[in-house]
Amino acid sequence: MVDLSTQLLSHAVAQISGEPRPGQEQMVATIVDSISSKHHALIQAGTGTGKSLGYLAPVVAFVHDNPGSQAVVATATLALQSQLASKDIPTIMACAEELGLDEISWCVLKGGSNYPCLMKIRDAPVDPIDQQYTLEDLADNEQVDASSSLGKQVVALRNWAEDQACSSGIADRDDAPPHSAQAWSQISISGRECVGAKCPYVGECFAQAARARASESQIVVTNHALVAIEAGHGWTILNPDLLVLDEAHELTARVTTSRTDELSHQSVDRAVRMAGTMIKDSVHDDLRDAAMRYANILEDVDPGRVHDGPVMDAVSDLRASLRTAISAVGKDNTDPALEQVSNVLKDVFDICDRVVGRNEDDVIWVSMRPQYGPQLVVAPLRVADAIRNSVLSHQTSILTSATLKLGDSFSPISHAVGLVGTQDPDCEYTAIDVGSPFDYQSQGICYVATQLPPPGRDGIGEETLKEILDLVQAADGHCLGLFSSMRAAERAAEFVRDSSDHEVFLQGEGHLPDLISKFRADPQASLFGTMSLWQGVDAPGETCNLVIVDRIPFPRPDEPLLQARQADITRRGGNGFMEVAASHAGLMLAQGTGRLIRASTDQGVVAILDSRLLKARYGSFLVSSMPPLWMTTNRETVLGALSRLNKTQEA
Repeated sequence: MVDLSTQLLSHAVAQISGEPRPGQEQMVATIVDSISSKHHALIQAGTGTGKSLGYLAPVVAFVHDNPGSQAVVATATLALQSQLASKDIPTIMACAEELGLDEISWCVLKGGSNYPCLMKIRDAPVDPIDQQYTLEDLADNEQVDASSSLGKQVVALRNWAEDQACSSGIADRDDAPPHSAQAWSQISISGRECVGAKCPYVGECFAQAARARASESQIVVTNHALVAIEAGHGWTILNPDLLVLDEAHELTARVTTSRTDELSHQSVDRAVRMAGTMIKDSVHDDLRDAAMRYANILEDVDPGRVHDGPVMDAVSDLRASLRTAISAVGKDNTDPALEQVSNVLKDVFDICDRVVGRNEDDVIWVSMRPQYGPQLVVAPLRVADAIRNSVLSHQTSILTSATLKLGDSFSPISHAVGLVGTQDPDCEYTAIDVGSPFDYQSQGICYVATQLPPPGRDGIGEETLKEILDLVQAADGHCLGLFSSMRAAERAAEFVRDSSDHEVFLQGEGHLPDLISKFRADPQASLFGTMSLWQGVDAPGETCNLVIVDRIPFPRPDEPLLQARQADITRRGGNGFMEVAASHAGLMLAQGTGRLIRASTDQGVVAILDSRLLKARYGSFLVSSMPPLWMTTNRETVLGALSRLNKTQEA
């Protein structure tokens, strides 16, 4: 297998850039050894390694050498999933064909809401919150002006879906006509609403067809969330013999999300309205009253942890009313619309039941959402055991990322995914850092502004704003500003705009992908924003010579889940601050500062405007989590370096 993997890698890399990099060859050797020893592997592969081909070569060799086996590759982001499907896998498959290998089947699998629902399109069941438009409505302008943006998008999506059905197409959302999230909601449903075999169009169902392809394919590309759901249900669609988890630093967050439930008054109200035509008026009145009591109480409470009190009482009353309504709806094996209403009611009931059950391993809190108001959230306190027992124990698993090590150690990630603290032989693993082809010491500077006052609770200060302006002017733009809050990003953008002629694009002032595109197109512009920019922004070359981090990205002190996890670890004798808050900050710093050097020719400065990075006890842990840039506290050295770099690029 190692010989075939090496041949595939050599052929694939030759088509792109020449010879395989040492890191890729190390990845191949480690993965092949893990497969043969049936041990897991943690592989840190720095930016520029070419890790996708580094793991795809042994994946293809594995399924070739083991007919009937299946390998699943899961990513955290749609961007990487799309890159694998459109570029990397076709490349490696072409190389397999050149080597005379039999054709290997592969496909992409996404969650059901990424495919149109033909029942919703054709039968147009009315969603009481977001009125669904039939094609006739749109054509007759009865419910919406067909010339409106939303109307045009819905018509285009429905026509596209029908064309896909006629041509046996895949109907992946990525291939759909341009549309908004609101327009897509008009033709899609959640997995919990799906009526399955009772749907009159089940034979044409795009989601069912995608699942069927996945169950029969040798290689399946999917996402962490779907893997978590599949593992939690006992692998009903997929049956991997080899699992590759790319962007594995995101795994615990994605598993947490997949096991988190939310109960907003909007979701409750939607269920109540959908049930209105299916149950007696008296039962519906009781359900509606319980829903209104819940909504009113939710509006009156402050955000934060919930233990007992009026919120729990209201959820308990709502659960009782939902149980009665579900019984009233009953079972009709011939009516898919009735089944859908029943599913929606059961979904809300199950969340209420989980909340009222008050499992000691759950954290319950009220969160405030901009524009939408409060909602109740219930999430797991721990996920390490769930990851180990359901995700990793089924097969050999390869976890890889550019940022797996924190504090120069694999210990945080191995604890987070449950590979430490167990004697289970199925949890043995190898950990390796294959490095990066970049020379960080000569390509970049890490400047820590120790002369600035430490960040306070009052937000970004005047001295810090002036420092940002001086850095941006020295670099003549070319700046990605990563801020701890939108308020800080907005103040910084306003200050730079008012004090100079520099263009600053601000997150929230446009569609984020459009802002990133404008940033890449205009090197002298800057892009300021919050957590959405810390990961996934790839702007090599002159676009980004300067990355500014306003403060160490610790989680918010009022973030209930991380607070509860930190307290839980401390209670069990661990260091809750280091394992939760510092690890979170280290990961975000590794990701954020990693935005600077994206190619072997990139140069620039990461400016961290938080003196705690060098002055606090935990600072060395954070520094060792970041790319090994040359570090300085000398302000003039940094301003001079930025100015010289800008002049060199202009020349």
